[in-house]
Amino acid sequence: MAGILAWFWNERFWLPHNVTWADLKNTEEATFPQAEDLYLAFPLAFCIFMVRLIFERFVAKPCAIALNIQANGPQIAQPNAILEKVFTAITKHPDEKRLEGLSKQLDWDVRSIQRWFRQRRNQEKPSTLTRFCESMWRFSFYLYVFTYGVRFLKKTPWLWNTRHCWYNYPYQPLTTDLHYYYILELSFYWSLMFSQFTDIKRKDFGIMFLHHLVSICLITFSYVNNMARVGTLVLCLHDSADALLEAAKMANYAKFQKVCDLLFVMFAMVFITTRLGIFPLWVLNTTLFESWEIVGPYPSWWVFNLLLLLIQGLNCFWSYLILKIACKAISKGKAGKWNPLHVSKDDRSDIESSSDEEDSEPPGKNPHTATTTNGTSGTNGYLLTGPCSVDD
Repeated sequence: MAGILAWFWNERFWLPHNVTWADLKNTEEATFPQAEDLYLAFPLAFCIFMVRLIFERFVAKPCAIALNIQANGPQIAQPNAILEKVFTAITKHPDEKRLEGLSKQLDWDVRSIQRWFRQRRNQEKPSTLTRFCESMWRFSFYLYVFTYGVRFLKKTPWLWNTRHCWYNYPYQPLTTDLHYYYILELSFYWSLMFSQFTDIKRKDFGIMFLHHLVSICLITFSYVNNMARVGTLVLCLHDSADALLEAAKMANYAKFQKVCDLLFVMFAMVFITTRLGIFPLWVLNTTLFESWEIVGPYPSWWVFNLLLLLIQGLNCFWSYLILKIACKAISKGKAGKWNPLHVSKDDRSDIESSSDEEDSEPPGKNPHTATTTNGTSGTNGYLLTGPCSVDD
């Protein structure tokens, strides 16, 4: 074990040439980041999760009820023992061959069986009230942490001149504000890693899991080798659009469509500007070129920049989804009044929907009412479930 730890914490990997861990030990004159500080993130992540539960129950839920957001979920599938057995024991997505067999066995048409499975899958999705509470929690946290980051960074020299991220590196003392900012962000992403398995499941679950994992690795890497200054720029920049997205979701769930549309447009503008413009031209420029000029490359420098480039790849992917939504909205608006967000559904929609299925009648002579894509409105059911940045 000692050999493994010695290999993992090899100074030639983590630190620039001629720098050792002993050089970065805390003294009476200066405090530097220590790897053991990161253990604080685990109990704090649990505390954040508990605060979230309390917030959603005693703050977000009363707000949702005041906005007339009900706990009603999607339409309930009519009871059927045979289909329920197939759904629970065999598959939730039957193929064509199984659908044809069930059709003959039940004397139902295939489309009705497809609709039953869709409705049954949707029953397991959270209600609009649950979605609103989740979005309100994320909105509150993102707004707080972004505000804190801006207030902290505006007093720092490296916000105005990124070369200060590398002057006298790595002998840059750790301030109380920087330490708090880093540990808070790391704790939040650890809480997201675990809560992602219990939160609303979306189509990009794997992408978001990768995003959270890369974010945790970036925060950990930049803290251990004291790249915390440039790390604060990355964190604050990626937090800038998240509160707008969650606010747009809340407006959508509350059926304030004009407010929702405006907030989404604002989110899209901020997201694309910061992720595709400021981040590569400002942050990647300093991590790739200014740091090379002032400090020079070393092994963990390559890993850190590789992770940043991976984050940029995810930013491009989500920007593509946002632009795709905008293109759909513009094409819809050509036939009438232009509305940027009244599209059929988002590429990350977490409730399955199919307009042709909803127009068809179920088996028998008791037609169900048409279901909606998000439990609130079928016409505006694109569901603002866009990218969470570093967070999300």
